[in-house]
Amino acid sequence: MRLSTLILSATLATTPFLRAAPLADQTTEEVQDAITSELKGLDPNIPIKSIEKSGWGGVFRVTLEGGSVIYSNETGKLLLRGDMLEINNGQIVNLTEELRNKAVADQLKSLKKEDQIVFSPKEEVKGVVYAFTDADCGYCRKLHQEVPGLNNMGIEVRYLAFPRGGKQSPAYAKMVDAWCSPERMQALSELKNGKEITHKASKEDKEQTRCEVLVEEQFEQGLKLGVSGTPALFLESGKAIPGYRPAAELARIMGITPPPAPETAPDTKADSAPKS
Repeated sequence: MRLSTLILSATLATTPFLRAAPLADQTTEEVQDAITSELKGLDPNIPIKSIEKSGWGGVFRVTLEGGSVIYSNETGKLLLRGDMLEINNGQIVNLTEELRNKAVADQLKSLKKEDQIVFSPKEEVKGVVYAFTDADCGYCRKLHQEVPGLNNMGIEVRYLAFPRGGKQSPAYAKMVDAWCSPERMQALSELKNGKEITHKASKEDKEQTRCEVLVEEQFEQGLKLGVSGTPALFLESGKAIPGYRPAAELARIMGITPPPAPETAPDTKADSAPKS
């Protein structure tokens, strides 16, 4: 198993905290070179983004593309995979999680909204959920049933393609058809309901819209973020929410209060007494 894969496997199972940690000072070139050399020796393709002082004497923070973090000594021969915690004003702060969330948030923010299939509220947008989805995923279909409820609470859902079986899977072809369709929202909803897509694009339209490339790019983006199953949800903050969640639970996680249930008029009709 590649080192980068080993690291990514742990990125979605951590607990978030609230305070933003200050950026650490850059470390010396000599230490950067030593750590890089050791890591590249294990995995030539490991995507190192930065190497910085961690704030813990002799320990350096290595951030990978996608937001994953490991820690190393100055020689790169001792590695630690896990979260660095800080006690601040009597509370535990997860410094690693904050950095990871920021890196994920920056990557999600860089994605073009027009390349996603977006279900927006009719009224004010109070929050956004990014959802990596697969056309043949049962829990993805279950999540899609929650979209009207999410929209009613002001939550926008932005779908990103993640055919779990890759380019050779049946789901890949279906998702290309959805992203290529002139009616993307309808096409995706039809797939989620187990139906054929009504409005499919021609071969020429597919080439013009680059939709096949979009599906591949979004799949690769999901892999970089550590996505391995669907649905995989992310908030604008970069916080990861693996798996299906009901609309009310998602709203609670996002700090959005669901609208009150409509009042029902009391039933004034009495049951008729049985005839003797």
